[in-house]
Parts: sequence; C-alpha cells; structure tokens
Amino acid sequence: MDNTKAYAANSATSPLVAATIAPREPTPHDVQIDILFCGVCHSDLHTVRDEWSSVMPTVYPCVPGHEIVGRVIRVGSAVTSHQPGDMVGVGCLVDSDHVCPSCQAHVEQFCPEAAFTYNSPDKHQTAPVTYGGYSESIVVDERFVLRVPSNLDLAGVAPLLCAGITTWSPIRRWGDIKGKKVGVVGLGGLGHMGVKFAKAFGARVVVFTTSPGKKDDALRLGADEVIISTDSGQMKQHAGSFDFILNTIAAEHDINAYIQMLGLDGNITLVGAPDKPLPVSAFALLVGRKSLSGSLIGGIKETQEMLDFCGEHNITADVEIIPIQQINEAYERLLKSDVKYRFSIDMASLKR
Repeated sequence: MDNTKAYAANSATSPLVAATIAPREPTPHDVQIDILFCGVCHSDLHTVRDEWSSVMPTVYPCVPGHEIVGRVIRVGSAVTSHQPGDMVGVGCLVDSDHVCPSCQAHVEQFCPEAAFTYNSPDKHQTAPVTYGGYSESIVVDERFVLRVPSNLDLAGVAPLLCAGITTWSPIRRWGDIKGKKVGVVGLGGLGHMGVKFAKAFGARVVVFTTSPGKKDDALRLGADEVIISTDSGQMKQHAGSFDFILNTIAAEHDINAYIQMLGLDGNITLVGAPDKPLPVSAFALLVGRKSLSGSLIGGIKETQEMLDFCGEHNITADVEIIPIQQINEAYERLLKSDVKYRFSIDMASLKR
C-alpha cells in the first residue's frame, strides 16, 4: 500500500509532528477506511508521554487515536459486512483471538490477545505496532468495524467509540435504571456522556462536581440536580439515597465519600483510572450491602448496540472541532480540563 500521512510522537518528550507511515496490506477480511474525524482521548496523551510504561510501554513512533469515524474505501475479497462508501467507526480494539471465552462472550476487550488500535503488537508484522487514527486511513479486520447511523453528526460520533462505550457499558450492565437515582461523578469527556445516557434511560440524574461553575452545563446536558461535592451539607443531605453511581474521576480522591451516598444494594462503578490506589473503607461497603466495581470500554456487539441507540435518540458527544495542526495545544488544554467536552480532529486538515 501507499504510505499514509499521519501525526506521530517520536519520544515521550517530543511533540506530535507530521509523519509518514506504512499501513499494512489489507487481507481478504480487512476493510480500509478513509478517516474523517478522530476524537482525542486522555489515553492518547498518556501513551504518547509513556506514562503507562509499567503496564504498556510506548513504542515509537507512536500514532495515537482510537475514536475513529470514516468512509470505507476498500474491502477484502472475503468481506461481507461492509462495502465502499459505508460510514463506519473504529474504537479501542482492532483484533482479538476470536476463540477465547471472552471473545465467545462478546467481551473482546478482555481477550488475552486483544489488539488495541495503537501501540499494540502488529500480528501481521508489517509494522512494529498498530497505528491509530491520527492518520489519513486505517486498515482494520471487518469484525471490528462498526456501522455509524446516518443521522448523526460525524464529529460528535467519534468520541462515542471510547467515551461513549466506556460509560454506556456499566450503565447497561447494572440493569434497568428507569426511575432510579443515578449519580455521575465528574463532568468531563466521560461524565457528560454518562449524564446523557442515564437521562435517556429514564433515570433521575445527579451530577457530583467540585466546580460550582459547571452547574448550568450539567443541567443543560440533562442532569436533574447538581451536588457540589466539597459542600458537606449537600453531601450529607443525599447520603444513602443513590441506586447507582458512575465515577469518572481519574485523579486521587476520597472514594468513601461517594460510597456513603449509596443506598441498600447500591453500586458505584469506576471508569476513571487514578494512578494511585484509592483506600476503601470495608465498613462503608458492609453497611448497606454496597458494592464497588470497575469497567473497561465494551465489546464490539455492545458498542454497535450503543451506536444504534445513539442513532435512535440523536445522542452524540459535545465536541470542539480542531485541525490536526493544533493537536499539541489540545493536549496542553486537555491537562487543564479546558474543553467542553471532547476534542474531535477534522482529519481533512491532514491533507492540507
């Protein structure tokens, strides 16, 4: 295949710069996609700066991006699910072993051979690692290519492939939340999607935030109420009243304060990943038979269900569209939480 334009990091301390990569040759089961938009996830920044080196060391050059929306431009001879011209998406996964118990249960994210969209070993051995969506095109196994509803804004669809499924999956797995009191901790890229989904499912949605200035936006997004978590009076007023809480905070914080908000058999699920362990009070869980759990993205079947739901309910992420040439500035703003609520790169800018 011809070389492809991209933006890549060449070390943990260097900025992302224009680069040329060699995508792998499509196999009979592959789909080649012309990328139109790519969301910017905090995981991109962590990987580029090798901040997860103890778990997943970064191989350079690194081309990030796992919130991809584009148009199919080529399909392999054995592909049956997509055809040129289709609007499709690619999320955090691009391959798995297809046979393990996790794959059979449609939770490919837990497959021991799962290949992530970037910085995973390339089993096709045409590159040291997989390359992501900060590029003109990408080649992906058809089983990991998702249909995008035609009525949705593409720039807002891109973050659904990570931020969307990350919040959708635990909410759906918890059960029917219609009429239930559901809390969302944090109002960022993940939190704002949690609010939209919980509201669409008919829950009474309450946002926990440390920023009083976010109250109006939380209500605009669909929250019924906002609790300033640093206000002990407000927290005490709601103690023991929540059925389910989605915790999106990735920084160090007092998890026990939110466990105290749960009622009998209530659950709090972590989707944020603080880099330090959070001390948990056993008694906070024992009293009320409460539970604490975690959740990581979602499988392909589940992600397609999420996209179809978004199409039916006209749900997309709130995005700020940027050209690829502003990606380094976007990373600095991401560190300051200076975006409402997700950056989406217009990949046409890469061709300019």
